[in-house]
Amino acid sequence: LRMRTSSDDQMRRTSDFLSKAAVPALQRAGIGPLGFFASVIAPESPFILAIAQFPSLAALETMREKEAQDPEYAKARDAYTGMPSRSYERLESSLLRCFETIPAIEVPPTDAQRAARVFELRMYESNNSTTLARKVKMFNEGEMGIFRRLGMRPVFFGETIIGARMPNLVYMLAFDSLAARESAWNAFGNDP
Repeated sequence: LRMRTSSDDQMRRTSDFLSKAAVPALQRAGIGPLGFFASVIAPESPFILAIAQFPSLAALETMREKEAQDPEYAKARDAYTGMPSRSYERLESSLLRCFETIPAIEVPPTDAQRAARVFELRMYESNNSTTLARKVKMFNEGEMGIFRRLGMRPVFFGETIIGARMPNLVYMLAFDSLAARESAWNAFGNDP
């Protein structure tokens, strides 16, 4: 969800709607894992990135049907979208196919005492499907193992099959802090 920084406080309103209405409705529909991420350092900020895992396209359609029939969600959605100012600027969606070496979202372990993590989202655009396949193979056959060995926690890796800037692949890594991120990428760059 693309936002703007203004007096109508789109980020807070949307975060409240997601946490209090959308997440419970998606959980009632059996969807998960779910993740919602606010931008800290990113082009086109502010935004909220939502990720959800579906075992099939049919499961995505079933979730949409359940959501449409959920009166609690409908009431909250209507209140959120019925405000006089815009709730968000733009909604963009992509559909990704998971990589062989990470076939599902990997939620990093957490507990109540743990400090918030830093999540890094990256996109590699390719010239064509051949160069994209080569990049996917590189991750599957080598770089994924290096990431894990260096403590870079993969959350998901996927090839975009519907979305913007295709052909591309998108992935997310989790780090304990910005300093840990810098250290891990330096180690990755120096890895033989």
